[in-house]
Amino acid sequence: MSKISSFWNLPTEQVLQQLKTSSQGLSRQEAQQRLSQYGANSLKQKQTSNVLSLLLNQFKSPIILILMAAAILSGFLGDVIDTVIILGIVLISGLLGFWQERGATDAVAKLLALVQVKATVLRDGQSQDIPNEDVVPGDIVVLTAGDSIPGDCLVLASKDLSVNEAALTGETYPADKLSGTLPVET
Repeated sequence: MSKISSFWNLPTEQVLQQLKTSSQGLSRQEAQQRLSQYGANSLKQKQTSNVLSLLLNQFKSPIILILMAAAILSGFLGDVIDTVIILGIVLISGLLGFWQERGATDAVAKLLALVQVKATVLRDGQSQDIPNEDVVPGDIVVLTAGDSIPGDCLVLASKDLSVNEAALTGETYPADKLSGTLPVET
């Protein structure tokens, strides 16, 4: 199966043929083979910061840099007490920021591990709920109100389909979607 360019501008039958699928969906065996071939349907995870870079990032904020400049200036002027106090404030602030950010990062990672978004696809002609990561090229996705769309899709049939595209376009109103071919420039 080769990459299909401008699939939205092709007739539905041609897209299904190029994806080697049908309106009844893929067989479970074919879906498993495609999952092995193409991998999981997921975005690459952002590389997590290591502990040292997370700690050093705490000392890059403008207020911390101003305080460090004040400490250096106090040191040049011979005011040792002010220098020590300012450096102590900078150190405590950096350590507190590190501790909070590390805790927040860990909490978000744990929450994301608990959430598993599912998609409904046709496999062997039957509706089946699967994790979004298991959606493969050629799957027929069945959407109902409130569902998230697991990837680029072609609308085969719809009734009053509106999609919230705010994350992609910034548009606040839902966009109506219809089945059929669209202009290439879309």
